[in-house]
Amino acid sequence: MTRLYRLFDIYILLMVTMIVLAMLVPAKGQGYAIASGIADVAIAFLFFLYGARISLKEAKAGLGQGRLQIAVLLSTFVLFPLVGLGLAKGLGGLLPPAIIAGVIYLTVLPSTVQSSIAFTSIARGNVPAALCAASASNIVGVFVSPILAGALIGGDAVDLSFGVFRDICLQLLLPFVVGQCLRPWIARLMSAHKKLLGYADRGSILLIIYVAFSHSVAEGIWSKVDAADLLLLSGVLAVLLAAVLLITAAIGRRVLRLEFEEAVVLQFCGSKKSLASGLPMATVVFAGTDIGVIVLPLMIFHQMQLVVSAFLAQHYARRADDTTPEVSLIDLETPSAKTS
Repeated sequence: MTRLYRLFDIYILLMVTMIVLAMLVPAKGQGYAIASGIADVAIAFLFFLYGARISLKEAKAGLGQGRLQIAVLLSTFVLFPLVGLGLAKGLGGLLPPAIIAGVIYLTVLPSTVQSSIAFTSIARGNVPAALCAASASNIVGVFVSPILAGALIGGDAVDLSFGVFRDICLQLLLPFVVGQCLRPWIARLMSAHKKLLGYADRGSILLIIYVAFSHSVAEGIWSKVDAADLLLLSGVLAVLLAAVLLITAAIGRRVLRLEFEEAVVLQFCGSKKSLASGLPMATVVFAGTDIGVIVLPLMIFHQMQLVVSAFLAQHYARRADDTTPEVSLIDLETPSAKTS
């Protein structure tokens, strides 16, 4: 758990550093063109890694809980957008349109993989089921999230022209499928260089953040977003997270009557949104718009979900200790959770 905190604390600090750097020294002219081109390659590389990392064989181990897996997908791609749309409608003109679009965008993204599994393990949940749910969410999200973003946000924010669909196929879908196809041959190599690939993964996302916020600075968008907007946005995101956590908990235990181990999976996997998938996807879906502001809600929500999930996981773990003291946390941890 401490290692997970340390990893994300450093990562979040680096993300903030990239935003500040973009505000002070934004990429301009030829420099922006070069950085943007490198970022495009980085996006394809990221989705290649996502495809190569997801093991369909391991994910199948959790397919026995069919109702649970469907519930996670419905929470991720139906419940979340509905709650987000309700909040967006209630806000009216209180927040800039780009931020409203960003709130809706984060609701259509897939779940996380590593943190969902890690927190499920800590909470004594069903780890194989969490692996299956998170993996399925990411596979579905590559195809569904851009479509949902276009359908729910609409207007000029989302470009769904043929060129954008081509970019989605070339930068997102094709690398993901290639990674999946090559996994049997490269999985061992990736495992041997896991730390190096992790640095490359996070470094690519940091570059994408810098390019996105450089564009926003060049467009002067930050003159339209003030401290009051950020404070209100944080409150809205807190309400969004709390609502989904409460609803998924109620559905899991009272509607579906799942066992505790499965209900934990629904709550953790169904309430997460992937920063790693959402940032690169946004640069394709929102090409030419205020990307930096649009992804701002996702970056704030990312930190919120980690903090809240950490407290929940520890609470569930203590409760499990009280009811089943003979069960050890170490016994329930998996290599995936320990390295997350």
